[in-house]
Amino acid sequence: MNIVGPDHLVFGVEDLEGSKQYLEDFGLTPVQIDATGWCFEALDGTGVIIRHRDDPKLPPALPTRNMLRQQVYGVADATVLDQIEAEMSRDRRVTRLADGGLEFEDDLGFSLRFQVTIRRALDMPAEKINAPGAPAQRGPNELGVTDDMPALPRTLSHVVLFVPDIDKAVDFFVGRLGFVITDILQGAGPFLRPGGNDDHHTNFFIRTPAYMQGCEHLAFHMGGPTELMVAGDRFTRKGYQTFWGPGRHRFGSNWFWYFNSPLGVHFEYDADMDKHDDSWVAREAPNGPEASQMFLLQWREKWAPMGGPEGK
Repeated sequence: MNIVGPDHLVFGVEDLEGSKQYLEDFGLTPVQIDATGWCFEALDGTGVIIRHRDDPKLPPALPTRNMLRQQVYGVADATVLDQIEAEMSRDRRVTRLADGGLEFEDDLGFSLRFQVTIRRALDMPAEKINAPGAPAQRGPNELGVTDDMPALPRTLSHVVLFVPDIDKAVDFFVGRLGFVITDILQGAGPFLRPGGNDDHHTNFFIRTPAYMQGCEHLAFHMGGPTELMVAGDRFTRKGYQTFWGPGRHRFGSNWFWYFNSPLGVHFEYDADMDKHDDSWVAREAPNGPEASQMFLLQWREKWAPMGGPEGK
């Protein structure tokens, strides 16, 4: 099935105004959907939809306190929606919406929506580097970093879920929706990508007790490691708290920087993720610090050594 990946994640939040401010400070553009709902968009139109947790327009909440209400996935065209409807209608209720989209629950009770993707095609340069032995990507007098350089989320990259039954989650996404396992962290769970996306992963499942079920974090792709570091530094200086990072993952190779949020999940800037095709053979590694990151950095206030041993 030509599923592209997540278009939106929908949350029912306790602190609506604080969540709106957080998402705008993170670099997403606010678009009011209706009187009670807001969509915060990355540059390609993917993003996060929020409403107050008591808003009747939201899908039902999970039994846990997690604020995730729905995952919205984009597909290539209407024929893919027909394929999904035929497959899912075999054993569950599927609602066909007025816009052609589909809604149903997966085998663990997560609310899913599938629609023809709303992603806008981006035509933007990637981060350029200069390295000895290779042609220069930045020419003479072209600066690699400036104080006012843009550093905005480009697209919704992936979603990570706490799930109580890994086998059931994998059987559903792989067996029913055509996702492919790219790597596995033993003791945690698998990374998956859908048929219409060559990113290392758009989904990752982490095995947890049932009382923790929900979204652990979501991530947005940046234009490169420098954009990630600039965006994270600016976000930190606005008073937001780092959860993990900055650093670089081993599986997927993507740079990362995670932050706490009032949406009850972590938000991640990521950059430079691996690409895979169907010839890739999934790796496995025990879950732990060595498998989680190649290296980990720590943000600190700017400083400058002033000479002498004490400055080293």
